[in-house]
Amino acid sequence: MNYILFDGTVREALLPFTFTRPVADIRIGILTIREKWEKYLGYTTTTVTEEYLSEKFPMVEMENNVMINASFLPTVSLVEKIKRLNVNQAIFAGETVIAFHTAETQEEVDFDTYEIIEHEEAVLTVEHTWDIFSKNDAALREDFELLTKDRKSQPIPKSVNVIAPENIFIEEGAKLEFVTLNAATGPIYIGANSEIMEGSVIRGPFALCEEAQVKLATKVYGATTVGPHSRIGGEVNNSVLFGYSNKGHDGFLGNSVLGEWCNIGADSNNSNLKNNYEPVKLWSYETENFAQTGLQFCGLMMGDHSKCGINTMFNTGTVVGVSANIFGSGFPRNFVPSFSWGGASGFTTYQTNKAFQTAKIAMARRNVEFTDADAKILEAVFEETKKYRKE
Repeated sequence: MNYILFDGTVREALLPFTFTRPVADIRIGILTIREKWEKYLGYTTTTVTEEYLSEKFPMVEMENNVMINASFLPTVSLVEKIKRLNVNQAIFAGETVIAFHTAETQEEVDFDTYEIIEHEEAVLTVEHTWDIFSKNDAALREDFELLTKDRKSQPIPKSVNVIAPENIFIEEGAKLEFVTLNAATGPIYIGANSEIMEGSVIRGPFALCEEAQVKLATKVYGATTVGPHSRIGGEVNNSVLFGYSNKGHDGFLGNSVLGEWCNIGADSNNSNLKNNYEPVKLWSYETENFAQTGLQFCGLMMGDHSKCGINTMFNTGTVVGVSANIFGSGFPRNFVPSFSWGGASGFTTYQTNKAFQTAKIAMARRNVEFTDADAKILEAVFEETKKYRKE
């Protein structure tokens, strides 16, 4: 069977992260949504997404295809239902389609002609940017069970101060000595060839993905995910780094999400709580206004390739787009458009030729090529976000 993940109606609500990837490639828990589905299904998947993303994230269509809404996270019972789908059958949760089986010859899908199967089990969904950190606890616990079932952890080094060792799983090649791991509050997953340096104190649930690093004497609160090849230092609370991003120095990052190839300068901090304790509002690309999150704690949402200089201060509920470069004293505004260059005193446009040059250098340091497909995606983002910049 051919399984295809589609963005659904939530793509705009998940910007800036879906500027540069399909919904399926958002990381929540330990794995990306795509990785979760592929492990549950036992098949690789392709994608229906924005046209400018399709070169890097193509769709493969076959004679029979099952389309799956990528904003839904898989469960055993949901996957069983999906695998039993026949042509012209669809699974819905209320008014929202989860999955449907379609033939290649069907030019249009009319659900009025489909047999509708209701799925009443509670399923984790990612429908807003803040869901990525606020639902990370539940997603991380589910991924931990999925990845460690019937497997044996590498031994915990004798120098490690540990609470609830039965909730800790260490992959081969991981390095950690003279650290404290408290898994009584949630599982701790330490990925292959990752490293936790001496003096660090970590409280679960926590995931350190492959080749990622926790710097000396870092303080980490759950539920936090450090994506592949990322680095953290200082104090981190309930945050998700997708991959290849650095918050390697002192300073606080809380209730936040960083995309890929982000860099947070030394001693930078974000606020995650308003002084009046009111629920946080966050910039919405969907409404082009500030949306009520309903959360008392909400920090920084930063898109791919964005960076900030040392001692940067971010207000509660700040959204930074793609390829922004922020520096200087004072608080920048709480919505920074993509390809912005500057800070509290004002912004100019960060031209693509300079942004691409920086991206090539940053990616080469991790032995990753900045491809023509990457350049085309960022060019499209630059054009799509022009209306938010003063050019």
